[in-house]
Amino acid sequence: MNMQVLLYYFYTDIEDPQAFKEAHLTLCHSLELKGRILVSKEGINGTVSGSVEHTNRYMDIMRRDPLFQGIEFKVDLSDDHVFGKLKIKVRPELVNLSLDEDIDPRRVTGRYVNPKDFYTQMQQADTIVIDARNDYEYDLGHFKGAIRPDIEVFRDLPQWIEDHETLLQGKRILTYCTGGVRCEKFSGWLVKKGYEDVGQLQGGIVTYGKDDMVQGKDWEGACYVFDKRISVGVNRVNPSVVGRDYFSGEPCERYINCANPECHRQMIVSQDNEVKYLGSCCDACRLHPNNEYVKAHGYTQEDIENINRHLKMD
Repeated sequence: MNMQVLLYYFYTDIEDPQAFKEAHLTLCHSLELKGRILVSKEGINGTVSGSVEHTNRYMDIMRRDPLFQGIEFKVDLSDDHVFGKLKIKVRPELVNLSLDEDIDPRRVTGRYVNPKDFYTQMQQADTIVIDARNDYEYDLGHFKGAIRPDIEVFRDLPQWIEDHETLLQGKRILTYCTGGVRCEKFSGWLVKKGYEDVGQLQGGIVTYGKDDMVQGKDWEGACYVFDKRISVGVNRVNPSVVGRDYFSGEPCERYINCANPECHRQMIVSQDNEVKYLGSCCDACRLHPNNEYVKAHGYTQEDIENINRHLKMD
């Protein structure tokens, strides 16, 4: 393997995010990196892939920049790029909680809990574990016993918590997300709301899976990642599959987007069922005039109607 995938974030003051973006774009292109990077006045959040030489050079440059003193990178080996191209975007926030009063994690955030302590505290009866990710990420994999907030986007999490406050009363709260950036703000929001014992998994799920002491114990399924890999393993002791095929309910860890471009619902679907259902979540999406699967495979309207009839008869 001669490629690496980097996952990182850092809260810092970037005075002119647009100017930083342009300069950073030049840097990344010079190193032939691909990936997705978000820049805002509050810092940087990114994941990129590239050769070992170029990604090591990138990390060295970032670590020597006074803006990013203390930045940490999660590193995975790869056979190839896991992104098709490079995108750098300027955003108001690194992660969108849409709060009336924003949270600065450098001033208020939950205590950092290393993987070993996180594993130990998860076992304790007075502890509640909250997944700070979206529902489709949870469905692919999660910590054993963790609460699944019924949310499709991160900004809906505070409202979900407010609607379920009784779950948290008198409990130690542990939160986790993929790499840690979401928990920085979410745990800070919990602290600001008055919850006294709030911890966040330091380094996120990715770091937990790499820790040689816990080896991913009590993680069930896989970890969703936002690149071509879709998922990565976490539990090195007794891995399991918790994802379920959208149509059959059978164990599955293969994600696709619904082929209707106006839907693009994320679904866990086997390759056989993707073919059977034309990559679509429902009749309406199969019949949509811009269905990408239908176009790619040259189906006619008559073909689709015949397939729908057979599906209803099954």
